Amino acid sequence: MSIWKRKPMALLLAEASESEKGLKRTLTAWSLVALGIGAIIGAGLFVRTATAAAQNAGPSVTIGFIVAAIGCALAGLCYAELSSSIPIAGSAYTYTYATMGEFLAWIIGWDLILEYAVGAATVGIAWSEYLNNLLVNVLHVSPIPYELCHSPFQTSVDGVNGIINLPALFIVGVISLLLIKGTQESAFVNGIIVVVKVAIVVMIIVFGWSFINDANHTPYIPEPSVFTDEHGIGHSYGGILGILGAAGTVFFAFIGFDAVSTAAQETKNPKRDMPIGILGSLAICTVLYILFAHVLTGVATVEDFRTGGKEASVSFAIQKYMLGYEWLAQFVTVAILAGFSSVILVMLLGQSRVFYSMGKDGLLPKAFSEVHPKYKTPYKANLAILVIVGLFAAFVPGDIVGDMTSIGTLFAFILVCISVIVLRKTEPDMKREFKTPFVPLVPILGIIVCLAMIYGLGWTNWLRLIGWLALGFIVYFGYSKKRSKLNNPNNQE
Repeated sequence: MSIWKRKPMALLLAEASESEKGLKRTLTAWSLVALGIGAIIGAGLFVRTATAAAQNAGPSVTIGFIVAAIGCALAGLCYAELSSSIPIAGSAYTYTYATMGEFLAWIIGWDLILEYAVGAATVGIAWSEYLNNLLVNVLHVSPIPYELCHSPFQTSVDGVNGIINLPALFIVGVISLLLIKGTQESAFVNGIIVVVKVAIVVMIIVFGWSFINDANHTPYIPEPSVFTDEHGIGHSYGGILGILGAAGTVFFAFIGFDAVSTAAQETKNPKRDMPIGILGSLAICTVLYILFAHVLTGVATVEDFRTGGKEASVSFAIQKYMLGYEWLAQFVTVAILAGFSSVILVMLLGQSRVFYSMGKDGLLPKAFSEVHPKYKTPYKANLAILVIVGLFAAFVPGDIVGDMTSIGTLFAFILVCISVIVLRKTEPDMKREFKTPFVPLVPILGIIVCLAMIYGLGWTNWLRLIGWLALGFIVYFGYSKKRSKLNNPNNQE
């Protein structure tokens, strides 16, 4: 019984052909592009852009977006090859199982929990905060009481203790139930949200362009220095290190395109549609991000992002500098709420499909792989994730895991790039509808760029990732290894 045993490619492809017994194929290329955009445009664009400008790069945050986009594009090419060749739910977990064995597959599956489940809870908490912003600034009604929208570990400036974050729990619950109802219905709702978000981003770019002050872009790349935030943490500001730090920060804004690959088994024509969905959503969002960052850093100053704006920097910049467009600031609040909702949807979709695959393999309880008889969705996996993510969103503060989500995703990207190289060697004759160009150069460059962004995230996040993986080792050797179907063929529990 070897922890390095690989799942045979023939077995994986046989599972893909059993779609009538498993997940329902309903998604088109457009659905996948919309899912990708739905996951990508969210907290990252509206919040992280200003944070990276304030702490790391100033106006050269646009270059940080380009660096992050290059890393994502290189990994995206690898995702496109693997998801079109191995159209199975599970994304990087499944690819690693086929190329590098069970133990590394478990590591990446455990790592994806960090990306999807923890990320969804974090965004759910942010959704709660912006709901209050909507109630007060747009609808002009009373906010939800502090104790009912904050965790027990938080206390207001007035000394009020939080009890439970009900709005965060609510949005996680509603989206989980929508996912149980059906992937096609979820994709339809997500498509509507995507149209709203993209329209508002385009309006900010178009209307804001004439308000750009060239002085705010001078110098475009600030001189290297150290910026110390309100928590006393120093950040490399300006120069190459500042741009790398900004790339690591805004990388959070790109998280999501890889979640498209988790829906491969529910796609009508995965060999054609998966590359379009992954690379199409990434390309559209990259262009929007660079233009948005250029406008935002041109309209407002870095000092605005550090003091007056903070998390609501986009609305702040519009209200302060774009006179006559105050209505757009209110639309931004609506866009952020919609954006957060679709990010949660795609993250919960991705997490449930990873649990589904791990349940089928015996590495997690078998119940996670059971499909609803009517809706053809992994409803028990969705319910388990609802409990996990719901508890986290309701009772834990959201400011401790944003960068953990980024580093977990970067680690997954690295393993996907390695998988392409390994699979080209071990399965040279496998039919590939889409081929990553210039292998092994493209995957190696993807690994290097992702490692550079991990470096930019700092040693505290490295330690958190190591601690999370150590906990995963305990679960694997204490539970999963004994119940693995690949290593224990007679064990059907």
